Amino acid sequence: MLAVGLAAAGVVLATLLTLRAFQENMMFYVDISDAVAGEVPADRNFRVGGLVVENSLRRQPGELEVQFDLTDLDSELTVRYAGILPDLFREGQGIIAHGRMGTGGDFVADEVLAKHDENYMPPEVAESLKKHAAAKEAAKAASDSQ
Repeated sequence: MLAVGLAAAGVVLATLLTLRAFQENMMFYVDISDAVAGEVPADRNFRVGGLVVENSLRRQPGELEVQFDLTDLDSELTVRYAGILPDLFREGQGIIAHGRMGTGGDFVADEVLAKHDENYMPPEVAESLKKHAAAKEAAKAASDSQ
């Protein structure tokens, strides 16, 4: 009985440790509109994704830090990143950034991921863009009918 009890306790302990590791490493995706509204996890990193706004890339000469704006076709969010951008990073294309909100309302990215070809869009970004484009069309149709 003692061996069975110890084995059961070991399984329960291993399960709890595994679940805790999954929870700590889980990365939430947040729409840009939600991030701008402040609806973000305060105590952990998360991901945002969208299209890089044309002509929004800003970099000081000789500095690694870069700033650019992301849009979900409804709202825009400024992203700050200190590092080398991926080779496939382009304005007007979809990206995903990992990080957290900074004190000034900007998103401070630890990592920036660009899509690997012109035909691919990360599923979260595609869904967010589709949702906000549909909402924008509905709002336009409602204002045109008035």
